[in-house]
Amino acid sequence: MSAQDTDASTVDASKPTNLYTQVNAAFEYQAHKNASDLYGTRINVQYAFDPDNLLLVEVPFLYNEATKNFGISDTRVRYFHALKRNITERLIAIAPYADITIPTGSFSNGLGADVWSLSAGVVAGYVVSPKIAMFPGIGYVHVTKPNDYPGNSQNGINLQTNMSVSFTQRAFLFINPIVTFLSDTIWSGEFNFNYMITPNKFKVNAGYFPNFTNDINTFRVGATLFL
Repeated sequence: MSAQDTDASTVDASKPTNLYTQVNAAFEYQAHKNASDLYGTRINVQYAFDPDNLLLVEVPFLYNEATKNFGISDTRVRYFHALKRNITERLIAIAPYADITIPTGSFSNGLGADVWSLSAGVVAGYVVSPKIAMFPGIGYVHVTKPNDYPGNSQNGINLQTNMSVSFTQRAFLFINPIVTFLSDTIWSGEFNFNYMITPNKFKVNAGYFPNFTNDINTFRVGATLFL
């Protein structure tokens, strides 16, 4: 099974190591047990320079129910490089990445975390069966010292075990348990169902993104246009 379809016009978005230029927009609701809830829109633009290199920029615009403020939240920038493909029949990709979260959101308005988060690591793609693939990853994480509240910088490790389950050629589900070891251990996850409405062009998705450690439950409903 090829890691990236040789036909450039064919989009197989069920594998995260397949890189495509795309625009994503989603409605998001964050339910916080120990803080105010937020909701708004998350815009995600991905540009594939070629089949092996991709730049992602993600900008959320959120409303904080407690502070009554609406504005930009923290921005994410990610670079992904598929270093090696089709190593074996099952090991389909090795892909290093760099990921930065920029504190563009206002902390005082309840829209930002007031820290930079820098991460670098590697993801591997492994085909378990024709319908199931795994994309485990490990990364080093550095979080800067906050400016607007007491705290220290942190360094740690992030582990994920992203699994893709394809039900049909159009429908697939991502299941991704995540653990981040910083000063506290943070357990989180991603459950994201996708359905391709128009093959190679347009899909919709619905996702649940829990942060078990901090009691935050995030729900998203969105759509993706492949360019």
